Amino acid sequence: MNTHTQQTDAPGFRLDAYLARIGHPGPVGADLETLCSVHRAHVMSIPFENLDPVRGIVPSLALDDLQKKLVEDRRGGYCYEQNLLLAAALRATGLTLRYLTGRVVLGTGDPATRPRTHMALLVDVPGRPAPYLADVGFGAIGALTRPVPLTPDAEHWADNRGHRLLRTGDDRAGRLETWTLQAHGPDGWASQYAFTTEPAEHSDITVANWYIATYPNSPFHSRIQVQRTSPDAHRSLSGEELTVTRADGTTVTRTLADDEIQQILVAEMGLPHSGVLHDPASGRAGSM
Repeated sequence: MNTHTQQTDAPGFRLDAYLARIGHPGPVGADLETLCSVHRAHVMSIPFENLDPVRGIVPSLALDDLQKKLVEDRRGGYCYEQNLLLAAALRATGLTLRYLTGRVVLGTGDPATRPRTHMALLVDVPGRPAPYLADVGFGAIGALTRPVPLTPDAEHWADNRGHRLLRTGDDRAGRLETWTLQAHGPDGWASQYAFTTEPAEHSDITVANWYIATYPNSPFHSRIQVQRTSPDAHRSLSGEELTVTRADGTTVTRTLADDEIQQILVAEMGLPHSGVLHDPASGRAGSM
C-alpha cells in the first residue's frame, strides 16, 4: 500500500494532546485495537461541523491549524479536517494508510452524478489480511463508529449501527474496483458513499476542500450542518432543524428558534462557548 508524507505528516503532531482531547487513555500502537479504539473515541468526542464555510471561511488543512482548531480550541470540522487529523494520529502510532476520495450517493441512484468530494482513509494493520476503511468525518447517522475491513458483503455491528461493504463493479476505465459503504436503517440497507482504492494526494483533498467550502450550491456553504454522536444518541442540526435519534431508533425532530441555536451548539453538540456562529465580517450571527 502506498503511504504518504505530505504536510499532514509534518513533525510536531502532538499525539498526547490529541488522545486527551478524545478521552483515550492509551496505550497505543500499530495494531487493530488501537485503530478501533482511537476511531471510536474520536467519533464520540469531536463533532462534525461546517461553521467556518457558512461564515465564508475555507478551513485550513495544515496540521498545526487542525490541531489548534479541533484539539486546542475544541471545535469540530468536516470530513477533510477530521480524517486528516485522524490520519496524523494513526501514523504517529506506526500505522500506514492512504487517503481515499468517494462519491456520496445518499439520495441518488447513480454515483456518477456526484463528484468525489468525500474523504476517508484506508489503513493497513499488521497481521490482518485486508486493510480497514476508517472514516470519522461522514456527517450522517450512517457514519462508521468503528473501522471495517475491506471485505465484501460481511455485516459489521457496533454502537447499534450496522454496516457492510459491497463490491459494486469497476470504475469506468475498468481498472479499479468500486466499493460502496452501506448502513442499516429503518428501511433496510442504504448506500452511503462509493469509492475506489486509488490513493488520493493532499493536493486532491485541498481542491475538494476549497470547492465544498465555496461552491454556492454546496450543502456545506450556506446552511449549518452539525452532528454529534454519543453512545446513547445521534444529534443532527441542519439549519434550524434538530433531530435526535436514540439508540433504540426513536427519532424526535424540532425547529429551533434563533436564540436556541447557540445554546444547542454548546450544550448538546459540545462546541465551545465562544460565539462560534459569530460572523467576523458583519458582526452578526452567521446565516443558516
